[in-house]
Amino acid sequence: MTGSATFRFTAADAQIDETAPVVTREDIVIHAPLRTIWKVQTDVENRPSWQPDVTTVTKDTPGRLRPGSVFRWETQRLGITSTVKQVVPGKRLAWGGPAQGITAVHVWTFTPTKNGVLVHTEGSWTGAPVDTDTANLQAALDASLQAWVNNLKHGSESHS
Repeated sequence: MTGSATFRFTAADAQIDETAPVVTREDIVIHAPLRTIWKVQTDVENRPSWQPDVTTVTKDTPGRLRPGSVFRWETQRLGITSTVKQVVPGKRLAWGGPAQGITAVHVWTFTPTKNGVLVHTEGSWTGAPVDTDTANLQAALDASLQAWVNNLKHGSESHS
């Protein structure tokens, strides 16, 4: 997320931190083709078109998202720099980084079902701000990921 330091991932960073003070999980079934959902989610530069809380996005790394890709975005007046850790096309996407003392990891999985595509996301936040204001930051991440999956559903279904 934002900061002047480069965020470096280890293999474990493609997973959320299960011991983090703030952990959120959300699931939603989206009635759109998997390729549409994947395109909407990974086309980060167009995120503001379907994600109202995201005001700007800039990709530092050209081309498709891949491990090491960096994109900068702003949401709720918070500037974030995210580094992609893992991309399994149509199946899994993980990114994270630091922002204002918080280290975030977000993981997305996509599973076709008979009723659509089950999208599962989970995120963890660690760092001094989280330790000092866990309840409010838990509520913030809960609300953020709930809005994200709902917006992804709406954006993907409207593109189908």
